[in-house]
Amino acid sequence: MSTIYYTATSLDGFLADENDSLDWLLSQDIDDEGPYNIPSFVTSVGAVAMGATTYEWILTHHDTWEYEQPTWVFAHRELPLADGDIRFVSGAVDPVHAAMTTAAAGKDLWIVGGGDLVGQFADAGLLDEVIAAIAPVTLGSGRPLLPRRRNLNLVDVARNRNFVCARWKVGPPLP
Repeated sequence: MSTIYYTATSLDGFLADENDSLDWLLSQDIDDEGPYNIPSFVTSVGAVAMGATTYEWILTHHDTWEYEQPTWVFAHRELPLADGDIRFVSGAVDPVHAAMTTAAAGKDLWIVGGGDLVGQFADAGLLDEVIAAIAPVTLGSGRPLLPRRRNLNLVDVARNRNFVCARWKVGPPLP
């Protein structure tokens, strides 16, 4: 079991633009059966964590809740409840990670979105891997991929149509 940050990013390292828009991402060509495709990845996942902004984006852009896995949403405000196993939390990631591990029953944990949230998992020593589909787009500013100074060790690289997909093991913080 691993805790994995699986996401897409612009070439200059942003998850979303300064308005939290993903329009730049949704216009890119990717193969749902190609390397590092999301449908295959999701089948390996037993529990999910995300930030409030990601959760709200999913609710706004999808008709139904797409995840069967129990999902922990880190939020500091009231949010609508989607139809699914949603658990709103705040505070430290350590106890949530422990609960996710139990719920995942040996499957991987997925940190879906929230660069700062992923940073908190990394700070706590609870992030094992980063998988990123890198789009051929530069945004110039926005939400950073991982707003921490970390060493990452490249494990694999593949191409999925317009995306360069890479997988890294998370190393120690940079000095």
